[in-house]
Amino acid sequence: MIDLRSDTVTRPTPAMMQAMFSAPVGDDVFKDDPTVNALEAKAAALFGMEAAIFCPSGTMTNQVSIKVHTRPGDEVICHKLSHVYYYEGGGIAFNSGASVCLLEGDHGRITAEDVEAHINPDDIHRPVSRLVSVENTMNKGGGAIYDFNELQKIGAVCKANGLGYHLDGARLFNALVETNETPLQYGKLFDSISICLSKGLGAPVGSLLLGSKTFIKQASRVRKVMGGGMRQSGILAAAGIYALDNHIERLKEDHERARTIGVELSNLPYVDEVYPTQTNILVFKLNNKMNDSLLIRKLAEHDIHGMIFSPQTIRFVTHLDFTDDMMQKTISVLRSLA
Repeated sequence: MIDLRSDTVTRPTPAMMQAMFSAPVGDDVFKDDPTVNALEAKAAALFGMEAAIFCPSGTMTNQVSIKVHTRPGDEVICHKLSHVYYYEGGGIAFNSGASVCLLEGDHGRITAEDVEAHINPDDIHRPVSRLVSVENTMNKGGGAIYDFNELQKIGAVCKANGLGYHLDGARLFNALVETNETPLQYGKLFDSISICLSKGLGAPVGSLLLGSKTFIKQASRVRKVMGGGMRQSGILAAAGIYALDNHIERLKEDHERARTIGVELSNLPYVDEVYPTQTNILVFKLNNKMNDSLLIRKLAEHDIHGMIFSPQTIRFVTHLDFTDDMMQKTISVLRSLA
């Protein structure tokens, strides 16, 4: 099976499994799990932030962060296709009682100018602008990477206007291996950062939320309320430590395979457009020579599986378990459908 639906489909490598099996554990709700404590300390140090908290999912880390940053009736500013709004089940409203200001942008990326233009005035008729959330890389933008200078400009706008600044960095390491920025630079810029371990990094479960000690103390309370307090979760945290130690640089391999397929797609008669492929997410639009459901069905006949991302738009995501041989088979099948 060639599974290109998402990078969440990866399975632990044998070495990662061994790390999990040998991990010392305790009760994390009591802060007694040494492996969870080690993972949180490792991540915080990597980004130069004071503290971190381990959660089951990226949705939880994002939603916990928004809850800590806001009060009911406040407003979150983000792109209209951002994961925190588009793919988290209405969590901003459900969990935080917050309003959302949705911005347009280039492949899911917003600008400082856009943010500044949409900060509400001090008017009782309007929600209080409280938080800006950006996503890097941008899933719905085809894995697009933010220009770090623009992120800094947005940060300056947030600081000048007293807004919190959150990064949904589910695939941040995919961006970092393609740029000259470092985790430390991001840690200095954002008030909170969510990073996912179970996507390109290949861990089976888990995400981390980073911030100040005060912020993470509040986050731990919200995590508990949301049911995210785990017990002997060091077994999972060990996979995260292994991923951070061994699976970051190899993300470049995923990106190269995605680009290679993208070049092939751009030459096929049934493809209208291929999004710029900067990382491991490959998004392409079909023309009227091919129906989206038909393409997915024809690929499935060869045990190749992708995802309909929107009408006539397909997403492939390369990952740890997608090999060069699989890439060549995928290209061959795509060509045969022309």
